[in-house]
Amino acid sequence: MLKHLLPKEHAFFDNFEAHIALVIRACEIFIRFNKPGADIAQYAKDIEDLEHQTDEITHRCIEALHKTFITPIERTDIQHLIKRLDDIIDSIDGAASRIILYEIREMRPEAAELAEVLLKSTKEIEEALKCLRNNKNPDLIRQKCIRIYDLENRGDEILRSAIWRLFKEGDPILIIKWKEIFERLEIAVDRSEDVANTIEGIVISSS
Repeated sequence: MLKHLLPKEHAFFDNFEAHIALVIRACEIFIRFNKPGADIAQYAKDIEDLEHQTDEITHRCIEALHKTFITPIERTDIQHLIKRLDDIIDSIDGAASRIILYEIREMRPEAAELAEVLLKSTKEIEEALKCLRNNKNPDLIRQKCIRIYDLENRGDEILRSAIWRLFKEGDPILIIKWKEIFERLEIAVDRSEDVANTIEGIVISSS
């Protein structure tokens, strides 16, 4: 009887890895917004569908957390990880939906640059989570986290440059629209850094 009550520890990492895989897919789709002949409306819908799928994973993970007596890592870390992962794709979806809402016809290169940063960050997260699941190679995990911190700094640089160029062009409507889109993407980059902070904290506490 006790055996059936004990948790399957890998289930939480299954949720993390399934979630980050969908986030990576959303980043890849967003990058395609800048391609010639891009079907922006369809891409935005695809990202929205991915966001709904990640919501389901998040709910499943939180529900499992409430039902599980023993967890592979601290409960607060599980909750923080899955919610911050969800924040990443929420912000990507928010940026994509505003492109549709504001009837953006011409993409700006900084949007693709921020999406590229996000793609690299989320791929680093994916690798770090795989190492964390197997409880091995803490040095490699830290390297992944440092890479994410560096990418977050790069995201800040891109945002500053993008906003500067907007204000230099002087179109107030364009400034309002794109400033919000850029900031949504930059928030996603920040949440990637939050995930890295949590992962590194887990490694430190378990060492």
